[in-house]
Amino acid sequence: MIDIAGAVTTDAIDDQTRDQPEPAHRAAGVGPVVAHYGDPMREQRLLATGVGLVDRSHRGVVAVPGEERISWLHTLTSQHLAALAQWQGTELLVLSPHGHVEQHAMVADDGETTWLDTEPGMTEGLLSYLEKMRFFSRVDPRDATADHALLSLVGPEAPAALDTLGVTGLAAPDVVAVPGPKFRSGEMPARPSVVYDVKPLPVGGWARRVALGVDLLVPRAGMDEVVAELRGAGVPVAGLWAYEAIRVAAKRARAGVDTDHRTIPAEVDLIAPAVHLDKGCYRGQETVARVHNLGKPPRRLVLLHLDGVASDQPPVAGTPVTLDGRTVGFVGTAVQHYELGQVALAVLKRNTPDDARLLVGESAAAIDA
Repeated sequence: MIDIAGAVTTDAIDDQTRDQPEPAHRAAGVGPVVAHYGDPMREQRLLATGVGLVDRSHRGVVAVPGEERISWLHTLTSQHLAALAQWQGTELLVLSPHGHVEQHAMVADDGETTWLDTEPGMTEGLLSYLEKMRFFSRVDPRDATADHALLSLVGPEAPAALDTLGVTGLAAPDVVAVPGPKFRSGEMPARPSVVYDVKPLPVGGWARRVALGVDLLVPRAGMDEVVAELRGAGVPVAGLWAYEAIRVAAKRARAGVDTDHRTIPAEVDLIAPAVHLDKGCYRGQETVARVHNLGKPPRRLVLLHLDGVASDQPPVAGTPVTLDGRTVGFVGTAVQHYELGQVALAVLKRNTPDDARLLVGESAAAIDA
């Protein structure tokens, strides 16, 4: 999609950006992704009100074939996968022994292979963990990023746009309500905490209905065909900047950007989509259960409004957030939103008042009510 008129790649703007293929993937022929096509604000509006096609092919893709793949992943991760059926998807986390977020992956199963797509820069860590935990299990995890690419149809009209590819009737995400503290065992159904509908694509790969639209995993050899078919049907393209702005406004955290080495799932709203609270017996489960049942997490994810007076450039990830000269958190993803102005996701100490007068660098910031 970098050959489309007006395309500006992320690494052309910032050669240190996280939004570029991992070195091993670049060496295997995975190309850069587009930041914008000349008008980021218009592209955001398209994604917010209609539909747009976004190239997210820099995400890592791990394929896990094998007859024991579902039960094996069930034991290793935070999600209840034992009942995951063919053509269903969900989300999962790999946690540290102390319950800190190490990996986040989106999931889809096609009946033969469970597909995990993850943040650029996290593929090697996820695959390494899975390989270490194979033992005698009949599974064969591998890095499939060089062979498969992720595209996303984003916006309220995404399911209708998918008709162009011959796929119809994808159901909306099915989310189980998070139970209150000290809930009864068995209160949560024995299934993933969120189920995404998945259907095969004629070109190969699949389509998965998610919160922001529809993800498309396609063979890289067929990627140009899919893009051309969608554009030929009138679906406009949008860059990654527009996608990130929509994600921030929806307050959806991104692992490795809106998290740090101390982040636990409850701090960044990852319990509902990626953790089954009644499953038990996975690494880090004790911390998840203790925080949920005995108290609130020490920090929380918020949306900050920045005044943009001191700088018209959004702050970089990791910039401290201060209150009366004391650091109370850090900024994750910061964007210029077409309606909200300069906004950012931030992780703050839980006791930070909602009406606190915060500073991010030299910019005044306020918590979204």
